[in-house]
Amino acid sequence: MSGAHRELTVELGERSYPIYIGEGVLDEAGSLFTERGISKKSPLMIITDTNVVAQKHLDHLTNVLTTAGFTVVSAVVPAGEGSKSLTQLEKLIGLALEHGLDRKSTIVALGGGVVGDLAGFVAASFMRGIKFVQVPTTILAHDSSVGGKVAVNHPLAKNIIGAFHQPELVLYDLKTLQTLPEREVKAGLSEVVKHGLIWDASFVTWCDENADKLTSLDPDALGYALYKGCSVKAAVVSKDERENDLRAILNLGHTIGHALEAVAGYGELLHGEAIAIGMVGAAKLAVRLGASEEVYTVTKHVLQRVGLPVRLPAHLDTDEIMRAMMHDKKFQEGTMVYIVPTAIGVVEINKSVSTSLIREIVEQLKQEAI
Repeated sequence: MSGAHRELTVELGERSYPIYIGEGVLDEAGSLFTERGISKKSPLMIITDTNVVAQKHLDHLTNVLTTAGFTVVSAVVPAGEGSKSLTQLEKLIGLALEHGLDRKSTIVALGGGVVGDLAGFVAASFMRGIKFVQVPTTILAHDSSVGGKVAVNHPLAKNIIGAFHQPELVLYDLKTLQTLPEREVKAGLSEVVKHGLIWDASFVTWCDENADKLTSLDPDALGYALYKGCSVKAAVVSKDERENDLRAILNLGHTIGHALEAVAGYGELLHGEAIAIGMVGAAKLAVRLGASEEVYTVTKHVLQRVGLPVRLPAHLDTDEIMRAMMHDKKFQEGTMVYIVPTAIGVVEINKSVSTSLIREIVEQLKQEAI
């Protein structure tokens, strides 16, 4: 890899894997696939969506891999959260069979978080599990592409049908981010900020000071931010791969956020926007539980700095939001499990938050000043 590229490793013993971040990483996909033992004898299938096809990233990666001697087939799903479904899973497994994929084949997820989750679950399911590679093309996917959580949605709950299935490697080419719409750029920065809020207060300050560079996709600032975010995710996953304890801290803002996505119909709010609102809710909850007011003010301020919403849409029904939370994976033994910040850069896992308090927070989020 060139000096302009950053590399880090998710440490999982024999299943450890590298993450490569930088401009032009896709140009080196052939050699990197070969180094990781991706088979050239069995076909590999790139799963992507219509947006990525329009941006020409599929053509680019296909040409690079074909030139390197790989047999490449592709499958394209509609862009959007609606593709994370059992219907699409069945179609993709059918295509894998039609294209002759076998136990030595590899699935390549080329796209954002939806594609990564869906393609990863195809890989986990096909023949009881084959290799896969994450090639994220959105800022948001810097979080979902690392850690091996793959899933599809159910109408009642997000990511409720899934598995833990680690990739062989993650290739993150910053050039692919230049084609993102402004709204998706800002939504993606939600998870970047989250990694600072749970782990590194100095990084939160850096995000605040460099917000304009991040939203304008300055390569140096973006490369650093994504490296920092992936580093936090890698460190947490290395210590707790299957979310038995520590890894749960990565869910800051997600209990409310996932409920908002479900109630809004996986469309009105982008994932990062819903998580931003959820993180403001978590900060408000923290203050109610005794944390400094600074936790709330800093959280809200830095999210607004990168252009994210902090108010819950008033037309969303509170009862429906509460019901959606009850279907969340973080609802255990009759109580809510919440990730609550105790200070900027420090969070705790709270398993005794009352539903009545959460209802109050949801109502307050509808009145949030902006």
